[in-house]
Amino acid sequence: MKAKIYPLQFVPILKEKIWGGQKLNTLLNKGQEQDGVGESWELSAVEGSESIISNGVYKGRSIVNLINEFPKEILGSSVYYSFGTKFPLLFKFIDAKDDLSIQVHPNNKLALERHNCLGKTEMWYIMQADSNAELVVGFNKDTDRQTYISALENKDLLPLLNEVKVQKGDVFFLETGTVHAIRAGVFLAEIQQSSDITYRVYDWNRKDKDGQFRELHTDLALDAINYNASNAKVNYVTIDNQRNILVKSPFFTTNIIPLDGEMVVFHMGEYFKVYMCVEGDFQIRYQSDTYNYTKGDTVLIPANMVDFKLIGKASLLEIYIS
Repeated sequence: MKAKIYPLQFVPILKEKIWGGQKLNTLLNKGQEQDGVGESWELSAVEGSESIISNGVYKGRSIVNLINEFPKEILGSSVYYSFGTKFPLLFKFIDAKDDLSIQVHPNNKLALERHNCLGKTEMWYIMQADSNAELVVGFNKDTDRQTYISALENKDLLPLLNEVKVQKGDVFFLETGTVHAIRAGVFLAEIQQSSDITYRVYDWNRKDKDGQFRELHTDLALDAINYNASNAKVNYVTIDNQRNILVKSPFFTTNIIPLDGEMVVFHMGEYFKVYMCVEGDFQIRYQSDTYNYTKGDTVLIPANMVDFKLIGKASLLEIYIS
């Protein structure tokens, strides 16, 4: 059977978190009913959290199921060659009403050895930030394992870390091994390898709703951490109706497109693309059909969907693996 090719959308997977709030609903209209929702998984093939298609003839099917049936049509030949039928990325919106834990992610080699999965390289695009909101991104100067251990034992880790005030439009690329935390008042889009492996190293001495401290992964983190100073912030420029590079890495490429009018996209079919709308409204016009989107929408463009138009006034993150 031939695949029906069109832009795919998905049912958001809302995740309650000890640090979550209400902004996924108030800013992006994700429809949450409960307080304390910290993440909306927009497109995921992580086991147990597989995205369900919400539009078109494949509505109700999981992305994993569709890729298994039409791997090259959805993923593209180059992605299929590298990853087989495994969808390699994970897309989220994150609302930090409170501080997330200070944490680190392992690289591919370590994650494969320990967990039989990918590592977790990721990037953040700040969509909204309260006054004086901050991120923790790496060490503020080169340090070493013993200095880090001593600071952790003395509950005096923050003086070693790089705390950065943030505002809308800021971008950070976090290589594996970077100790980091999203702090209270930050709302962002996250693009990452398809992995849910996190080593939590410090959790502000807080307890969960059951009065228990959350698990820490102190020993596992030691071999995963990059103890050198980190500068994860990305400097970039933007030109309307063009791709402006934010991140170009072996794991994914992310561009920002300030769309104002029309932009023709020539797509060769070697890889899929994903658009995350972080501001405004836009349309995709493909063949004789028009599809409408707004801020907070995430859209998967199958590899076989070629030569389409982006129309509207919006800021789009465009992500692919080339």
